[in-house]
Parts: sequence; structure tokens; C-alpha cells
Amino acid sequence: MTIQAHLVELERKHKLLENELHEALVHLSTDDLQIVELKRRKLMVKDQIERLKHSDTLH
Repeated sequence: MTIQAHLVELERKHKLLENELHEALVHLSTDDLQIVELKRRKLMVKDQIERLKHSDTLH
């Protein structure tokens, strides 16, 4: 998989997590731990995106 394809996939995952987080926040019955986990996963994907973008500019 090329770096660009990997970036596209990570950005897709990030958007899905963003949507899932939004839905969780809208529903008051969502467990706070679930919301924290979604935020953590979203941040991890965002960090991966930034690392790939940075490594791509170095090459």
C-alpha cells in the first residue's frame, strides 16, 4: 500500500470515528468510558496521519 493510499484509509477511519463520537455524544445514555475510548482512538488515528504526512515530506 502506498503512503497516499494509507493516508486516505486513515482519513476515512478518522471520519468514521468522528461520526461515531458525534452519535455517542448525542445519545445521553452513552457510557463516558465509551466516549473516552472513541476520543482516544480518533486521536491515535490523527497522530498516525500526521506522522505519515511528516515522513512523506521528508522523502
